[in-house]
Amino acid sequence: MNAGTRLLVTAGTLSVCVAGLHVAILFLGGPAYRYFGAGERMARMAERGSIEPTFIAAALILIFAAWAAYAFSGAGLIAPLPRLRLVLLLIGLVYAIRGLFVVPQLSFWLSAGAAGVPFRHVLFSAASLAVGCIYLLGTARAWRILPAANVEPAG
Repeated sequence: MNAGTRLLVTAGTLSVCVAGLHVAILFLGGPAYRYFGAGERMARMAERGSIEPTFIAAALILIFAAWAAYAFSGAGLIAPLPRLRLVLLLIGLVYAIRGLFVVPQLSFWLSAGAAGVPFRHVLFSAASLAVGCIYLLGTARAWRILPAANVEPAG
């Protein structure tokens, strides 16, 4: 297994963990929505039994699971998925761009402390940036072995 493949397996595993975290949030309800930064509105809707937070969490679970599948496909663990190179790059960029929030959050945390931004939110952003970098580096290192053509799903 080359370095790119190992990185993509790591990226996929991390996306599975993120999906699992969203499953836990779904079951833990309002306090988990609050803790992980979904906002007071989402937390209150969950506490009132609204279906909207459930649908949003379920959609996120499916997205992160699909992202894991793309990483595992890039690593050769499952069959090649459509537009593998492009999608892996986009996934890495989404994680990394989300992770760039770490810069203003850290600055705000350093100046205002926990009253401004809870340190856990700084860590969540840093983790997202790290996962994005793992996707991008893994994709770059595995580029030559990733299918170049658009692969149509079997069926």
